[in-house]
Parts: sequence; C-alpha cells; structure tokens
Amino acid sequence: MSRLSNTTLAAVPDSVETPKYDRGSITPGILHFGVGAFHRSHQALTIDRLLSQGVAQDWGIIGVGLLPQDFKMRDALKPQDGLYTLITKHGDGKFDYQVIGSIIDFHFAPDDPEVVLAQLVNPAIRIVSLTITEGGYSFDRLTGEFDPNTPGVSHDLSTDEAPVSAFGFITEGLRRRRELGIPPFTVQSSDNIQGNGDVAKKMFIAFAKLKNAELAKWIEINVAFPNSMVDRITPVTAQADIDLAKNTLGLEDHWPVACEPFFQWVIEDHFPLGRPPFEKAGVQMVKDVMPYELMKLRLLNASHQGLCYFGRLSNYHYVHEVMGDPLIRKLLERYMDEEATPTLLPVPGVDLAAYKAQLIERFSNSQVLDTVARLAAESSDRIPKWLLPVVLDNLKKDGEVKLSASIVASWARYDEAIDELGKPIEVVDPLKDELISIAKSQKGNPKAFIENKKLFGDLANEPRFALPYLSALGSLHEVGAQETLKGILK
Repeated sequence: MSRLSNTTLAAVPDSVETPKYDRGSITPGILHFGVGAFHRSHQALTIDRLLSQGVAQDWGIIGVGLLPQDFKMRDALKPQDGLYTLITKHGDGKFDYQVIGSIIDFHFAPDDPEVVLAQLVNPAIRIVSLTITEGGYSFDRLTGEFDPNTPGVSHDLSTDEAPVSAFGFITEGLRRRRELGIPPFTVQSSDNIQGNGDVAKKMFIAFAKLKNAELAKWIEINVAFPNSMVDRITPVTAQADIDLAKNTLGLEDHWPVACEPFFQWVIEDHFPLGRPPFEKAGVQMVKDVMPYELMKLRLLNASHQGLCYFGRLSNYHYVHEVMGDPLIRKLLERYMDEEATPTLLPVPGVDLAAYKAQLIERFSNSQVLDTVARLAAESSDRIPKWLLPVVLDNLKKDGEVKLSASIVASWARYDEAIDELGKPIEVVDPLKDELISIAKSQKGNPKAFIENKKLFGDLANEPRFALPYLSALGSLHEVGAQETLKGILK
C-alpha cells in the first residue's frame, strides 16, 4: 500500500479533510522542539486552520527532535513530507479525519546539529516553540531554581561543541543572531507548567549565565517568553489508530494522532517579531494567562492525578473505565469543588461550574482510550506543579486538604510498584528508583514518602496535611483503594 505524502494526497477520500492550500508556497516562521502527539493535535492544527483560511502562509512549522527516540518521528514524518492524520474522537462514537499539512520540514538534531542551528539563525524564524514536557525545563522541583545537572543541559554547559539540549540549541541560536544583528525570536512554551513562559525565561537566562553572562543579560532584555495555557487530551498513538488511518485513507500513515474534540489555547499577546493571527483559529489572546492556567492545572491536570493512582489500584486500565466508578468520580467532583476551586482566581468569560462538569464529561469519553498509565507517568514532575500548590494555598488560608492529601497517599501506594492483586505496576518516572525504594519502606515508616524534602518540602511536619495523608495510606494498606475511598468520602 502507498504511503501518505504530497504525491499521494490526491488519492485521499473526500470524506477526509485535506490541505486545500498550496503547501509548496508555505514558508517557515516557527521552529518547534518536541513534535509529539500533543503538538500535532494542538499547535500544528492551529496553523493548519489558518493556512486553510488563506492566512499565515509565512508561518509554516519546522519540527525538531532532540531525544534518541525522536528518530522514530523523523522516520515517520520525512517520507510523508510532514503530513499526518488527525483523528478526532467524539464521545458518541463519531470520528473526524483530517490530514494536517502545517509541518513543512522535520530535523532530527543528532543527524546534523548545524542544520538546526542554521534554521535558528534564519531571520524568517520568528517563534521558537516548545513542548518538551514538564521535566524538560531543568529546574529543581522544590526550590524552582535552575538545575545545571540534568542530562543534556550538563553536557551543553561543559562544552562548546554541538549542543544536544533545547537549552543549548536555543541559547546558541540567540548568540549567533545577536552577533549577526538579527532580532531575537520569541520563545513560546506550551507545556503544562504554571507561568510556563516565566519559567522558561528564568531557566534559559540561568543557563545562559553559566555560558556567557553578557549574553544572558541581552536575552533578559530582548527576548520575549509569553505565557500560555494549552488543553486537549491527546493519548499516545495506539496501533488501533494507525489501523484506523490506514483503512480510512487507503494509505499508510506511520504516526497519526488521536484526540478529543475539546480544544483550548490561551496565549499572552507578546510577540515582538509578530505572530500568526491565532485568534482566527479559536485561540484566546489575553494580557494575563494566569487565571486560565490555574483553572486548568488545578482542575484538569490535578484531577488526572486524582483518578490515575486510585484507578490503577482499583484495577482499571482506561480513564473512561475509572470514570464509571462512582467513588472515584465523586472524589474528583469533591476535590474540584472543595479544595481546588477556592484557590482559583476569577477567570474572565468562564463558568467554572460548567467547566468542571465538562471535565467529567471529557474524562468519560470512551472513544479516546486514554490510559491510566499515561496519566500516572512522571508523577514527580506533575504532583509538585499541579496538586501541591493547591495544598499549600489551602494551608495558608485554613482551607481543606484532606482529599489532596489522600491523592498523594494513593501516589505513594502506587509507587510501591505492586497492585492489590499482587501484580507489578510499571512506574514511569525520572525518579523511579528512588521513589520505589522509599515507597517500599513506608510500611515501617509511614511518613517516608512525604519526608522527601525535594518533592514535599516540610509538608511531613504539617499536621493538617500529614494526618489525612497517613490515614489514607494506612487504609490503602489495610483495606485497599475502594474501601479507602468510601472512608474518605463519608
């Protein structure tokens, strides 16, 4: 069977939406690091929408892969001329198929770092965007300060040879632009971090200071790092999705993307070299992103953590299966209402009650097939950024933390790496070995997990948090997840 590409695009059935614009006339304006499923269901879709309206022809995307495993993306996208299928899965069983054409090139940086650096110096590139995950910003989970010892970053700080990290590439690109008198591009983070632009700015400047203090000062003054909030549930591509794309298109697509219908992108409008007309594609351009990102991180993202550990311990595999459990559903509803919502700022134009009801509906979409394992991955990067801020805010204002503490306890029990049926749990986390070792010791020392100061600070010594945590953890050991939930929710 032929493969999806520019030359086979005309063979795609009319039932599938395809680019109606001339891809050959699109020129690059964005260089993107981290061309995973989310970027392709969200930002690349946005540019495709604009191109379909006859605008943004000079804002095509050049994708860049940095990690060893990103060669798979190269091998998927290069032969397909950057084309891929987006499958939008509605809860009623209806699927929409669309071929996205906004990625006009892709580079696997280890193949030839100078090719990527040349693009970073290209004056046409006015935005460098990032989806490198929460853990990609190289900051200490407790202090929020730059950590120079993470893989890739430490390499780029120790040598002037070809960079390997996003920090190394972007900083070197800015250095070369400065030397050549080319205005600096905007660095646009699209990762799930509160104040993602502010965090990116702080970390990149800290990195640059260790390389070149004068350059760091120039970056601080001249480079824009707008904040943003992004939202669209996008699971890892499954073989079933590859088969769906193949059967629908009549062509092979080696890496389609499946996602839910919901889409939201809120961006701080600060782009000194210009930007695509994002607002024409359903993006909210605002002066202050903070209220929107607090809403999303503390309601959606933290609720994902609330369901995944209890869900796995209750022997569920998919998120929609978890949402069929009335106890876990009630846990999420009460967490959002009683603990998360009191910590939020007013959100312009948003009905929070409707937003929370919509989250429950989105989590319950049985067509998306989002996995519990995906949500439970990299928890040491997620819990400190999404859930613990809710705890700390509520402790300051004498608010409730019982449910949040119980969610943390479910994480601690999950990280023992064995479920209630005696089957192994595959823990995926950058601190995997350390956390599993601590978790396995907690039957002898129930506070062991939360005594990890680099994750929890002094919360182990805060009775309002520690007591409900210990109660929930003890119950998880004694009677299991379901009975524990009954006790928590009395």
